Amino acid sequence: MFQSIDQVGKFTLDIYRSFRDMLVFIYLSFRSAFNLGTRNLRPIFFTLLSQIYFTGFQALPLITFIAIATGSIIVLQSTAQLSLLGSQEMMGNILVVTVIRELGPLLTALIVIARSGTAVATELGSMQVNKEIEALRTMSIEPLGFVVLPRILGGVISLVCLAFYFNCIALIGGFLVGNLVIDLSFSFYLEVLAQALTPEDYSLNIIKNSLSGFIIFSIATYQGMNVRGAPHEVPMATTRAVVNSIMAVVAFNLSITIYIFARALA
Repeated sequence: MFQSIDQVGKFTLDIYRSFRDMLVFIYLSFRSAFNLGTRNLRPIFFTLLSQIYFTGFQALPLITFIAIATGSIIVLQSTAQLSLLGSQEMMGNILVVTVIRELGPLLTALIVIARSGTAVATELGSMQVNKEIEALRTMSIEPLGFVVLPRILGGVISLVCLAFYFNCIALIGGFLVGNLVIDLSFSFYLEVLAQALTPEDYSLNIIKNSLSGFIIFSIATYQGMNVRGAPHEVPMATTRAVVNSIMAVVAFNLSITIYIFARALA
């Protein structure tokens, strides 16, 4: 019994220390950005744009395919079930809850973790192994502001844009497939969506995706920068980045859902 308690305590302390160290890492990254000087703004901006291109633009084909599939499945299933009950007006609420509030942010975040989270952790880990980070320090350039911060900001911007794109494509694709299969009316589709959407959905979507992007790329950069020099540490850091990002994003989205549900019941 006491051994189990010790293990739980050790696990809790490890989580606390990792969370504390990552917060310090993020703080130092933002603080060091103000000490780089104007001569380094151009390469930082180039890194930011490169991260947006890789994370955002190159992910569009995969996001498009998954969004169309998701929207189509939800529209077809909701229409089939609601038609039996004679309550097709509820389709808008189902689409808003499932696509815009839940599946859109979560699926987009998981895709970004699989594509960009792994790439960022591997890239920074390889830079540590190849002594590129150390070379920046010898040139009096703080690597946290020069290498880490642009990737975090680029990841956040990309995830917000990708989630918005996912929602639009899922809703449009869902209608097109629904129209082909069950002759869904476009005016009816727009009407039920307009009635279900609220200003809170827009603000909540932006907040949820921004924080999810911040979580993903903070973890990925932290794990990559923690590689100490051995090549075999790079895949280990990448694995930790993926696992920790998935757990953190799912827990974050679940917390937001529980909060909204509890507030609706209050």
